[in-house]
Amino acid sequence: MTSRWLSQLGALLLLLWSGVALAADPTYPALSGRIVDGANLIAPEARQRIETKLKAHEDKTSDQLVVATVPSLQDVSIEDFANGLFRFWKLGEAKTNNGVLLLVAPTERKVRIEVGYGLEGALTDALSKVIITTAVAPKFKTGDFAGGIEGGVDAILSILSGDAEEWQRRASVRSDESSTGETIAVVFVMLMVFILIVAFMTEARRGGSSRRHRLRDGRWVMVPPSAGWGTGSGGGWSSGSGGGFSGGGGSSGGGGASGDW
Repeated sequence: MTSRWLSQLGALLLLLWSGVALAADPTYPALSGRIVDGANLIAPEARQRIETKLKAHEDKTSDQLVVATVPSLQDVSIEDFANGLFRFWKLGEAKTNNGVLLLVAPTERKVRIEVGYGLEGALTDALSKVIITTAVAPKFKTGDFAGGIEGGVDAILSILSGDAEEWQRRASVRSDESSTGETIAVVFVMLMVFILIVAFMTEARRGGSSRRHRLRDGRWVMVPPSAGWGTGSGGGWSSGSGGGFSGGGGSSGGGGASGDW
């Protein structure tokens, strides 16, 4: 009886271990071309047009940009999936690590630009984020996946070709906007703290002595000063509950940016 129970326990542990291993190691598609459209988002004419741009840039510079769409991220974050897929495909040349991956996961509504080590200085995290928020996500929100993908490709290629001035300006503007928003948030928090302090001091002055309270049976009892924060629990601030195409041996350390729509 004991040996049978141990056998069943061992089988269960093996099954759980296998499940963990599968969850930690997603299945990646084969690198069949410069566009691997596993989610079937790109029409043939748009695919041909984008592939032509990708090939022309790679032939000229050796930079390897690949577009991938996947039906599912297999319960993995898009950052981990993109980095794993990049390394699995070995995008870019081994000596220069000049690969880029544009990954789209429509089921999870996630998109990422994963950048190889050698291109992080040109295609920075900030520029990658601006590309996603201004050239890719707006198109995706309207259902124009091919348009968003092509817009992202065009932006990436223009930056890698040395024409990054406009995108750097957008990144600067976005950084300024973020700083303004953060400043407003800090001011708001300070204002709320000030209001709370004033309210607390006012209530303390009002409730400096004990008060009398009449019970239902007519008796009077002395009640200590109220804290003034109402009844119930909590302090009132808690929120509610491959076909002849391959990579060249390159790698990525996680540079790039992610977004959603």
